Amino acid sequence: MSAPDEPARAQLLAIFREALAAVDGAGAVRGALRREAGRLFLAGEVLPTDGRLRLLALGKAAGPMAAAFEAIAGEALVDGLAVTKHGHGVALSRVRLIEAAHPVPDASCVAAAAQVLRMLEAALPDDVVCVLLSGGTSSLLASPLPGVTTEELARTTQLLLEAGADIAQTNAVRRRLTVASGGRLARHCAARRIEVLVLSDVPGDTLEVIGSGPFTAAPTDTGDARAALCELGLLDAVPASVRARCDASQAGAVGVPVGDPALRGVRHRIVGSNRVALEAARGAAVRMGLDVRLLSPPLAGEARDAGALLARLALRARPPRPLLLLAGGETHVSVRGSGRGGRNQELALAAALALEGRGHVTLLAAGTDGSDGPTQAAGAFADGASVARGAAAGVDARAALADNDSHAFFAAEGGLLRTGPTGTNVMDLALVHVRSSSDRS
Repeated sequence: MSAPDEPARAQLLAIFREALAAVDGAGAVRGALRREAGRLFLAGEVLPTDGRLRLLALGKAAGPMAAAFEAIAGEALVDGLAVTKHGHGVALSRVRLIEAAHPVPDASCVAAAAQVLRMLEAALPDDVVCVLLSGGTSSLLASPLPGVTTEELARTTQLLLEAGADIAQTNAVRRRLTVASGGRLARHCAARRIEVLVLSDVPGDTLEVIGSGPFTAAPTDTGDARAALCELGLLDAVPASVRARCDASQAGAVGVPVGDPALRGVRHRIVGSNRVALEAARGAAVRMGLDVRLLSPPLAGEARDAGALLARLALRARPPRPLLLLAGGETHVSVRGSGRGGRNQELALAAALALEGRGHVTLLAAGTDGSDGPTQAAGAFADGASVARGAAAGVDARAALADNDSHAFFAAEGGLLRTGPTGTNVMDLALVHVRSSSDRS
């Protein structure tokens, strides 16, 4: 049984950390907001400093982003609220912070949404509301619209997760069900100017999908939610109240339409994305002397399929120098077993099986937010000896994959990566280190 390739792991971890630094939520705010000669500037445009500035930070990166904003804005903030995932909070001085459930909503999400609505409704027309938006928002503010209960919304969310719904499918359904999606937050805000800084956690940085588009016009496709449920085989499984809302054909059921007056003063700016993280990872790898191959299209589909594909690509490579295969995006897991894990750990486990017995490839798959599924791990390392190390620790890789139990496998085998909350959220990264053709076992 072989030990892990520690130098390769160290390189992958260093590259991953440089990618995280490039999309750090607090750093993104500091790059967009500055104070100069007593005036505040957001992306070069003046903000009020006379008590007409309100801050709303939403998502997994809300804490660090709000901390950076309040440190620069100071006394200019008349009000501030941050909503983030349980365990992702930070100390704030001027901004109130509350934590809520993610990804399956509960009463804490309903309470969080109510506080957000109250804050927005208190804004005056001449106020400026700055919104710091990051991934996880639609779950954290998942308070149901009339006719749907919190329990029915939670049941629907759990079904979507278990069916392997991607973010677009999930948010298509959420836009039909929740008070904060599809531009509805903008309707609760009387301020004529709403500035939104966005850390994108979706492919293509599509604003209507990020956080279910709380300040963005809803898509015109009124059948997307029903289509998503049909594609996933869930139309008859979801509660009747959910099915009824997803069957509704009127545009208003989706959210606020394009051209609605509530959206006239809203402006979005992307301040961080998976693409930025990938470019930072590429630069770090080049500085380490690695050749780099950026893979496209982005990671998508079943996590186990993506892991097997990455392993096959690595095994086919015959690089004259050490090579980094680099991919970003977001896979999903169709839950078939009763185990515990996340999409990155399942991807790594499938890769480990495909790499079994081959000693020249090391993979790291991890979520940029520091959490992978319902676990405290960000992801996992895998290599050609992972399966053997797992067997020596008393766990079977194939059985673990069949039971969606990747977390237990890597916990025993030793491949888990734990970072804690990272202060950002721009989907996932997969990094594969391939030793040169002249240096392999």
